[in-house]
Amino acid sequence: MASNDCALLVIDAQESFRHRPYFSDADLPAYLSRQQALIDGAMRAGMPIVQVFHVEDEGAFSEASGLVVALEPLRIRPDTVVHKRRHSAFVGTGLEDWLAASRMRRLVVSGIRTEQCCETTARHASDLGYAVDYVGEATLTFPMTDAAGRVWSAAEIRARTELVLAGRFARIVTVDAALAGWTDVPAP
Repeated sequence: MASNDCALLVIDAQESFRHRPYFSDADLPAYLSRQQALIDGAMRAGMPIVQVFHVEDEGAFSEASGLVVALEPLRIRPDTVVHKRRHSAFVGTGLEDWLAASRMRRLVVSGIRTEQCCETTARHASDLGYAVDYVGEATLTFPMTDAAGRVWSAAEIRARTELVLAGRFARIVTVDAALAGWTDVPAP
């Protein structure tokens, strides 16, 4: 895959999540390492980076909270920033127009939460005709409890998300595979 028609989406990797009751830092170090490797590789390849922030009117996701900023210690210099109020980064953000003007055909999806905004954006992108690479190891989520009381681990949720996206909506890739596929980018 050439990096000149591909953009990296970093979805909702923001400080707001540290202020949610379900936040857990158990998987945070691994996520931050993989997300940063993906960002650094995209920058080396000259690939556009889109930073997506989720915003709400009140609370930790409000812009007034001061928490709608990159999750520490991520270092990112995005080419564009969009703010969304829905799960998909395409709804009401102008993202589709920016991607079209930039002649992007492939999107690399990463960020927070695996099964919500990342999965929804990947499905929406596929339905819009984009080729999608979903980098599950560069996504983060948290354990969830279903209606029957079963606790689903973050690893189980990620596996389920990759299962339902694979071959239908996205190509599932690792960070290393994504980086190896970008022209002139040495492996990390």
